[in-house]
This record gives sequence, C-alpha cells and structure tokens, in this order.
Amino acid sequence: MTPLADLVRRGRLAEGHRPWPRAVVEAGLWGEAIDALVDGRVQLAGLWADGSVAHLALRQAEPSSLAVLSLACAGGGYPSIGARHAPAIRLERAIFDLWGLRAEGAEDRRPWLDHGRWGPRHPSGKSQPGPASEPYGFLPAEGDSLHQIAVGPVHAGIIEPGHFRFNVNGETVVRLEARLGYLHRGLESLMVGAAPEDAARFAGRASGDSTVAYAIAFARAVEAAEQAPAPDRADWLRALMAELERVANHLGDIGAVCNDASFSLMHAHCAILREQALRACDAAFGHRLMMDRVVPGGVAADLAPEGGRAIGAAVKAIGARLPLLVELYDNTASLQDRTVGAGTVAPDLARRFAAGGFVGRASGATFDARRQFAGPPYDQLAFDVPTRLDGDVNARVWIRIDELRQSLSLIDQLLAGLPAGEVRRGLPGGSGEGLALVEGFRGDVLAWVRLEDGRVRRCHLRDPSWFQWPMLEACIEGNIVADFPLCNKSFNCSYAGCDL
Repeated sequence: MTPLADLVRRGRLAEGHRPWPRAVVEAGLWGEAIDALVDGRVQLAGLWADGSVAHLALRQAEPSSLAVLSLACAGGGYPSIGARHAPAIRLERAIFDLWGLRAEGAEDRRPWLDHGRWGPRHPSGKSQPGPASEPYGFLPAEGDSLHQIAVGPVHAGIIEPGHFRFNVNGETVVRLEARLGYLHRGLESLMVGAAPEDAARFAGRASGDSTVAYAIAFARAVEAAEQAPAPDRADWLRALMAELERVANHLGDIGAVCNDASFSLMHAHCAILREQALRACDAAFGHRLMMDRVVPGGVAADLAPEGGRAIGAAVKAIGARLPLLVELYDNTASLQDRTVGAGTVAPDLARRFAAGGFVGRASGATFDARRQFAGPPYDQLAFDVPTRLDGDVNARVWIRIDELRQSLSLIDQLLAGLPAGEVRRGLPGGSGEGLALVEGFRGDVLAWVRLEDGRVRRCHLRDPSWFQWPMLEACIEGNIVADFPLCNKSFNCSYAGCDL
C-alpha cells in the first residue's frame, strides 16, 4: 500500500468527495502526514481552511494520486506543517489571516494577506475587531557592511504590486524577502453562495494570465462534485485553449527575459508572435485571453467557423519563425553571459517545494498534470515533458522553448482530432465536493469546491506560485542586484494568484 493510500485508509472517508478521496483525521495521523512530507514520500499540493477545519492536499508521484486530509481544529489551532516543511509556511500564514486558525508550533507568525487595513480581523472565520497590525518585521541578515534595498510595492511600468526587501553586501544579494498580499480581493468569499457558472467568472480572474487553466480547474472540480462530466468536444476545446494560453505566455516570457538582459531584439520578435497567437484566440473563441470561455459543464461557445483556420495559420507562422529565434538566442554570447549560471535552483530544493511548471522542470522535476493525471484528451495525444538539471535562468528559457514546441504539436493534434458533438451540458444542481489539478503555463493549478444544492458553499484555488516565490528568494542569493529582474522574470510568478 502506498504512503498516501495508507494515510487515507486510517482516516474516516468523507462522502461525496470526487474523484480523489478526502479523509477526516485526528492529530496523530496529521503528524504522520507531516512526517511523510518531510521524508519526501508525499508532496504538498495545497493547504486551506473551511470554518474550523484545516484541509491538507497531498500528492504522490508513483503511482500518481491525490488526497485531502481534514483536521478539526480543536481550540482554534492545528499542528504546524511549516515548522517542519517550509513550503507550507505562507499557506499557514494566509489561513490565520483569513480564518484565525493558528498553526501551533510555527515559528513564522507574521501576517501574509492582512496588511492592517481590513478593519475586522479573520474576515472569513469568526470576524473580530482588532488594532492595526504592528510594522511588518522582515527577516534579519547578519554580517559586516550589509545594507538594505527596498523595492516596491509600486513598480515602474504595468506590473502587479509586491515588495522586495534586499539585504546586500556591495552588489551581492545576501538575503531577499518578498512581501505580497497587496492584491487580496476576497475571491473565495465572493464565490460563496454563487451558482457555479457565476463563480467560474471569479475563478477565471484569480490570475488573469492563467484564466483558462483556472477556469478548467474550477469547472472540473464542479463537474466532479456533481458527477456530471463535460462532453468530449468540450474537453478537446478546453485543451486547445489551454495550449494556446501556454504558447502566448511562453512567447511573452522568452522575450521578456531577453529584454531584461537588454536584448530587446528578441523581445520584439517574440511580441509579434505572441500577438499572432492572441489574434488567433480572438478569431477562434471571441476573446484574446479566452476569458469566460470555459464554464462548468463544458465551454460557453463552440469554435468559430474560421477559428480552426486562424489557429492553424498562427501555429504555422510561429513554428516557422521559432527556429530562427532559438538560433538567435543560443548564438548571442552577451545574452548567454547573463542567463547561464544566474539564479540557479538546486534540484533538491525544487523537489522539496514540489515546484511545477518550467521552474520545477528546469531543475529536474518531472511532474506535469497533463501526464500524471492524464484525462481526456491528453490521454489520446503524443507529447513529451522536457526537463533539465542546470536550474538557472538559461534552463528556464530552454524549458519554455521546448514546451512551446510541444504545445504547437499538441494544437495540431487537437485540431486534427477534434470530435463532433455538443459543447455544454446542464448541471444537475446537486451537492458534493470536487477536487481538480490542471496544468497551467506556470505549473499545476488546484481547485477544490463544495457544493450544496447547486450553489458554492466553499471554494479554494491554489496557484503554483505559492511554491515558486520562496525558490526565487533562494536562487537570488549570491547573485548581484542587477540580475534580480532577470531572475524574477525567468520565474514570472503570479502576485494575484497568491493574494487570493
């Protein structure tokens, strides 16, 4: 029996949780789950709260499986996971801010989302008035001749807000710490009581550049809870949108990384190709970002009559230009001098944080939800999951390039194999709980939903950036300050996705 299956077996199964189990456990079994995380037998997939209950989602690689463990928080607390397994620290801090549930034994009790301007504290739980929080205490750094550089939360250009606090020795970064939470919108609270089709609009705006991935994750969670799968054609159209979203974002990121290394020519070429992809999305689905096109029960509209032709033309144009751009990137010595060896993430760190997407795969991780949890149509398509071990900025660029090639191939396969039939089915309006894990362009997006009589009773969304931001802080240490924009862009973590 696998470690995850054993943990679930010894708990009490919750009824109506699909497609993976949820087990109600006591503190002792919760502690054993922490042991399994520390030992690497399972990986952290999510951590959230619901009233006075903490939920821990765990993932296992071989065989691929997911499960949720739920613990009633007697006295308003639960044994801290972050005290022994660092990837959980920020999730625990967010739980306390929203619900007031304490991670007992946690060393880091600083707020994450609450910047002292909400008025009531713990608004999702037993809301209570409280004084404004004390000044935020950044982690210290010790050594001779250190000074601090504060950057943000307001940045130049159009960029989401986040504060970065550097401790540096000369130009060398000794410690970096990010503070987020400026974009907290109360998304999960806004979804409570909504019909699934209305809540889906909020899910699709959790992180706008991943609107398709979030919408698919939420829709699949709802469909699992209601035992109402989407039609086959809708599954294929969803995958087509997801791969187009991946193409557009990877093109944008490749160009932006090069631009941060002052190689604007690559940026310009990638921007042109990205624009072609976005125009094809608009022609095919009526929206450049395909926002609100994926809905619970299927998709909002079928592929436009000339949509397939527009997508095919864009794929052909991108495929023709891509080899020339790759050669330009690979043969520009001044660019390679900036990207090779900068911002290296060690494979063991990526493994510990269960890093997904190009960040994890550039450091040896092999997980891809399209492969490990292959459902329709990915179980019928041919594609590779590229990986590297060097883990630097250059590796993250190459993973994007290789994934871009795979996505272009997948789009061709999806257009060629697109089945006929309906694109949306009505939902029965029942009750249940659903869990979904979907591969977005950054990595795996998790969605969990509880429905009661066809309405959202509780929903949780988890962005891959929760596990990637801490690795950005780690990889910049020992690099110069001027390389931070380059490293930061090579991660391209979502601010909004971690601000809920």
